[in-house]
Amino acid sequence: MSGFPRLVAALEGNLNKIMAEEVRSAEKAVTAGVRQATDGLKLELRGQITNAGLGQRLANTWRGQVYPKGSLSINAAGFVWSKAPDIVRSYAYGAVIRSSKGFFLAIPTAAAGKYAMGKKITPGGWEQAHGKRLRFVYRRGAPSLLVADDMRARTGKRGGFADASAKAIKTGRGLVTVPIFILVPQVTIRKRFDIDSAARKWIDLVPKLVIQNWQDDDNKNKDK
Repeated sequence: MSGFPRLVAALEGNLNKIMAEEVRSAEKAVTAGVRQATDGLKLELRGQITNAGLGQRLANTWRGQVYPKGSLSINAAGFVWSKAPDIVRSYAYGAVIRSSKGFFLAIPTAAAGKYAMGKKITPGGWEQAHGKRLRFVYRRGAPSLLVADDMRARTGKRGGFADASAKAIKTGRGLVTVPIFILVPQVTIRKRFDIDSAARKWIDLVPKLVIQNWQDDDNKNKDK
């Protein structure tokens, strides 16, 4: 009987060690599974955007993070978000965009360019950059326009249009009127991809990923 306490102590010591190892394995498995699901969802959402033809720049706004940062936990959680939520939401669920001031939306043509004065092109920005006013053209049954008069077509590979010189304006030779903005009352954006179905798929995969990582960890420990 004198050896019984020592046997109990030995069993308790081994049990504590075994339990600690199991907890550690669980923390590693859960964290790894959550990380795989987080990365998988992020990459799938990026792929949805590029497949919709919306470009890699918008796709890269999708980011993912596993919490707690830099440590293992049975309570690990993943978070996937976009740094351009309003744009992504419009294409994910569809939207009708109207002018905040109740007027027209100005859609730039190729002749307008993309930027003016270091900012995204607007009618006011274009006028400021070119030092001339745009002219409103009403078209019945078609979108109205903002056009620039006294422009000249560029020659060479660059193409496009440029402001006419004083001499050209005086002679009137080669002058053209160019549509710079198309005016519309609203723009309807149709749904282009599905965030919710992708999220549900990866959430449902988390238990399977956790079990796979737990089994892989057990196999590695057996091989040691």
